[in-house]
Amino acid sequence: MTQNAFPRLESGIPGLDEMIQGGFPFPSVVLVAGSAGAGKTTFAQKFLFEGAEKGEQGLYISTLSEPAQWMLRYVQQFEFAKQEFYGKEVVYYDMGTALRNSTGEQLLQMIDDKVAEIMPQRIVIDPITVVGTMMKDDYRVFAFDLVTRLKNWQAVTLLTGEVRPGELYPAEISYAVDGVVLLMLSDEGDARRKYIEVLKMRGTNHITGKQSVDITTKDGVVVLKARF
Repeated sequence: MTQNAFPRLESGIPGLDEMIQGGFPFPSVVLVAGSAGAGKTTFAQKFLFEGAEKGEQGLYISTLSEPAQWMLRYVQQFEFAKQEFYGKEVVYYDMGTALRNSTGEQLLQMIDDKVAEIMPQRIVIDPITVVGTMMKDDYRVFAFDLVTRLKNWQAVTLLTGEVRPGELYPAEISYAVDGVVLLMLSDEGDARRKYIEVLKMRGTNHITGKQSVDITTKDGVVVLKARF
C-alpha cells in the first residue's frame, strides 16, 4: 500500500497505477465497466492476486452461479494466478443461487457476513449488473446501500459491470461509486483493439483519455501506451 494524500492500494495492472497517483484510494469502491470480452474479469483477478502476493486477503463474489472450479480453470491460464493462493488469500464465494431467492436486504446481509468472516482488503463483485437485471425497480436503492456498506469496510472493492450497446457504463451504479474505469473494444480496420480509460477517481489527479491495453498470460491486462 502506498501513501500520498491518503492511502492507496496498488492495482496490480501494469501501467495503471501511474495513471491514478499510485493506486486506488483506500478504502473505496470502483466500477470496472465494459462489454463482453473487454477484460473485466481478468482485470479483477489480477487485482486480487496482486494483493495475495503482498499478503493481503481477497474475496471474489460471483453473481452468475459459476462453480468455483470453473473460475479456477479460467484463471490458471495466467502466470500470476498461483495455485497456493486459492481458498486462502483469494477466496471465491458464489451468490448466484441466493440472488434468485433473496430480497435486496438479505443479499446485503450475506455480503456483509462474508466480508466480516474473511476480512479482506480487496473485494470483487463480478458482475454487479446481473443483480440489476434481476432486481429491476429495486436495484438503484440496492446499489446505493451496497456501496455505502462496502465503504464502511477497510477494503478496495471492484464492481464489474456489463455495458449495453450504445452506453459507456452502467448508469445505475456509477453515481454511487468512487471511481469508474472503462475497458473498451474498438474495431480498427482488420484489428480489434482494447483500450482503458479512467473516467472518474475521487481524490485523484488521474490521467484522462483512452490508453491502449493488451491481455497477456503473464500479467493479465497491461496498459501499453499510457501517456504520462
